[in-house]
Amino acid sequence: MRRLRLGSALAGVALSVAVCAALWPHAREAGAILAAQDDPAVLSDIHINSALRSNQALVAQHIEAALAEGDADLASSFVELARDKGIAVSDELSKRVSDAVTDAGSASHFAKRFATGLVTGNADDVASLSGTVAGDLFVFGDIRDVVREGKHLATGEEVDRLVLGLATVGLAVTAATYVSVGGFGPVRAGLSMVKDARKVGRLGEGLTQWAGRSAREVVDAPLLQQAVAKGSVLRPGETASAIKAAFRAEKAGALVRLAKDVGRVGEKAGTRGALDTLRIAQGPKDVARAARLAESKGGQTRAILKVLGRGALLLAAGAFNLTMWIFGALLALFGFLSSIKATTERATEAWLRRSKARRLRRQAAAAPLPSDPALVGAALQG
Repeated sequence: MRRLRLGSALAGVALSVAVCAALWPHAREAGAILAAQDDPAVLSDIHINSALRSNQALVAQHIEAALAEGDADLASSFVELARDKGIAVSDELSKRVSDAVTDAGSASHFAKRFATGLVTGNADDVASLSGTVAGDLFVFGDIRDVVREGKHLATGEEVDRLVLGLATVGLAVTAATYVSVGGFGPVRAGLSMVKDARKVGRLGEGLTQWAGRSAREVVDAPLLQQAVAKGSVLRPGETASAIKAAFRAEKAGALVRLAKDVGRVGEKAGTRGALDTLRIAQGPKDVARAARLAESKGGQTRAILKVLGRGALLLAAGAFNLTMWIFGALLALFGFLSSIKATTERATEAWLRRSKARRLRRQAAAAPLPSDPALVGAALQG
């Protein structure tokens, strides 16, 4: 029975050690994630390192996929990520990426994309965004969008109130950009990117709903209808003045902050990085986190967003689930310590019993035999 008790205690120690060994890596990572939940740069590092441990070929696979899709910017972002993480990229693959980047940056390609952005107002790279921003800075782009959506409003057709609100805010920001000699440039670029993302369906659903509500508050619909009724793209100065009268500046703070954060992402991670952010963001807080990530990771940002998605910006797993990993590891540790205590107590008890038995045997062996036969008989009987 005593050996059984000691054996069960030793089995408890072994089981606790096994459970601790299984839970500890998860608990350690969960603790690191919880500690980094407010720092998107550190949080993304933890998730990226975990993804790379699981799949060593991850970077090469994404580079190949980006090149196949003609996205040289994304391929270059993965090369930069590989360099930062100490992952080797073959010379042949690096050359292909370099050639693709050179081709995408050629003068003819840039001119074509610039003209596309200027005329259509749609942007998906640096060149087309430059054209879009140029059109918006000359108020042509914003007036075009306001007049189009405003006429839909006047005729009872379906109105994209988000584009309408962003264009109206853009007219006011453009004026501020001129006054500040470019000081509002990032905000102006951010507004253009949000507007373009909306037009091509690359604005996240949650962010679309939030921005739509904010845009409704920015525009005085009756005044806008009057301005649009008399306005024309061919009279930009007069039309812009009339439209700005329908702009409620006191309601535009949230949209301006969003545009500023988008502009910060664009400055550090490029136009496509900003558009990728707008696609996965569910609200302005996600965009603000993406701006912090871009300021820390720069050109790696697109690669990080591609691999992790929205998980690069916030906890991919719930805080409760992460806490449970830590709690489970602590329980296993408590079980290990309790088993050690029980084992030590039972081993000590067994040692004391054996020591006492040995001592009694030595005392019995050393004791003199009694000389009186009667006492001897009594001792033998007793």
